[in-house]
Amino acid sequence: MNSQEVIKRFLEDEISSQELYEAIFDFIDSVHIRNGEFEGNYFIIKKMDLTNFIIYPENIYPDENHREIPYSISIYKENLLKEINERARDKYILKPRN
Repeated sequence: MNSQEVIKRFLEDEISSQELYEAIFDFIDSVHIRNGEFEGNYFIIKKMDLTNFIIYPENIYPDENHREIPYSISIYKENLLKEINERARDKYILKPRN
């Protein structure tokens, strides 16, 4: 899966409501959260530092006691914010700029 496909799937799965959009945006944009993880519906956003992120799906198999990360992408903060804002505008979650 190439990087554009990962971003597309992430946006489709995670930027689906105003509430999720705001929570994800705030996590990414916050200078008070230097690193950490945001668990979305299917994808995890791993904040490496204030400007670098890794996005990946996490498949957990409790019966087998393991997890899989089938693919991931690293992305810069400004590019990630641009992508989620475009998706939010396309889905009418975020009002278009005048």
